[in-house]
Amino acid sequence: MRLRYIQAALVCALFVLSLSCGQSPAPVARAATVSPAHAPGASPRHEVRLAGTVQAVHFFTVQVPQITGENAKVTLTRLIANGTRVKTGDLLAEFDRTQQLDNAREAQAKFDDLAHQVDQRLAQNRADAAKRESDLQKAEADLAKAELQLRKGPLLSEIDRLKNEAKAEDARAHVASLKKSNGFHDQADAAAVHILELQRDRQKVSLDRALSNAEKLEIHATLDGMAALENVWRSGSMGKPQEGDQLWPSQPLIRIFDPSEMEVLAQVGEPDDASLAPDSHAVVRLDAYPELALEAHFVSGSPVASSALGSPIKTFTARFRLEKSDPHLLPDLSAAVVLDGPANVGGGGR
Repeated sequence: MRLRYIQAALVCALFVLSLSCGQSPAPVARAATVSPAHAPGASPRHEVRLAGTVQAVHFFTVQVPQITGENAKVTLTRLIANGTRVKTGDLLAEFDRTQQLDNAREAQAKFDDLAHQVDQRLAQNRADAAKRESDLQKAEADLAKAELQLRKGPLLSEIDRLKNEAKAEDARAHVASLKKSNGFHDQADAAAVHILELQRDRQKVSLDRALSNAEKLEIHATLDGMAALENVWRSGSMGKPQEGDQLWPSQPLIRIFDPSEMEVLAQVGEPDDASLAPDSHAVVRLDAYPELALEAHFVSGSPVASSALGSPIKTFTARFRLEKSDPHLLPDLSAAVVLDGPANVGGGGR
């Protein structure tokens, strides 16, 4: 009897379960959305994201001047503020010029002294040459007088004739000696003047060098743009240079760049080469300002690709020129270049 009740309960449960399974679920309304990339008739597109850095198209790096003949540190006495707008010819930095100006004044004094010595020697040579010329003319006059006396030989006694011959011979030898010695004196005077002129010219080189060194210690802008201070090693760490710092020659000090024309230098992998084409457009986003989006276009790419040590993927450098300038754009900012092009583009833009 109990077994029948159990069987009847199982039959009822199976009947109820079959009724519930046969009912259809309630309909749910859904909005139809079509992705633009997969819309009918549209070619599939893919997005290429490149990492790069912002840099100026026109820039110039100012270095600590190299003083001719010296390789010691120089002291910075004046420096333009970071981020200042400059024009061509504006003073950017100045270094201590005391030693160079002292050298220039000392070299100027020596140069003036040697120049006066040259003028004095030339005047002395002219005076000596005039005196030698006068002595030669006097000796020639004595020779002419002695030769005139020789013409009276038949009218004079033998003793007087011999005396006149002796005088004429002496006068002739004196004239020849003066002519010969005058030539040597002229050569000696010219050599003495040339030595002084060489000393003067050498001192002029020292003067020009000192003036050039003093001029090099004043650095002026070579183009219109904005000044950005470079990091230098000071006080045991890297930091911006300050007035009073002692810096080594040829050390980078200031970078002058034109903010009106900026570009992004990015590294492109060879698999993404097909996404680059002439005048390809891209969107640049700065890592420091994620909400800022700037339009850019592909300018050029390196024809040679290289790979890092141990990496099978080669990359090449590509340049993207920004369409418009923005006050947020500064050199060395990291940026992302987003290329949106067809997935089946064939051939690169290099």
